[in-house]
Amino acid sequence: MKQISYIDRETLRFILGASRSIYPREFAGVLRAAGDMIKEVLILPGTLSSEESAVLRLHMLPIDPSACGTVHSHPSPSASPSEKDLALFAKFGYVHIVVAFPYDERSWKTYNHRGEDIKLEVVG
Repeated sequence: MKQISYIDRETLRFILGASRSIYPREFAGVLRAAGDMIKEVLILPGTLSSEESAVLRLHMLPIDPSACGTVHSHPSPSASPSEKDLALFAKFGYVHIVVAFPYDERSWKTYNHRGEDIKLEVVG
């Protein structure tokens, strides 16, 4: 399993801004990495978003070895994963970001495929 240790600051800013702009609905996307750094977010066609959940249509994901996990927002101040989040983490990818209201640089957490906390260093 590939080790991801970093996230590009501009990518994190994109995630936080997209989460703020869609609030109170949930934002969701697929993370892409270059080496050990998350560099992009893919927005998949057909993604559904509501105030309670976001549904990624993973069958719409192109064959992409740089896809490494998911990101989604919570409209609440909790970045803890739900049971549905944990099921997704186990099914796809190995690094997952959950951002919570108010969507600032202190309101996000990163998890591995088992739902365990991991740390990403913000660079750039």
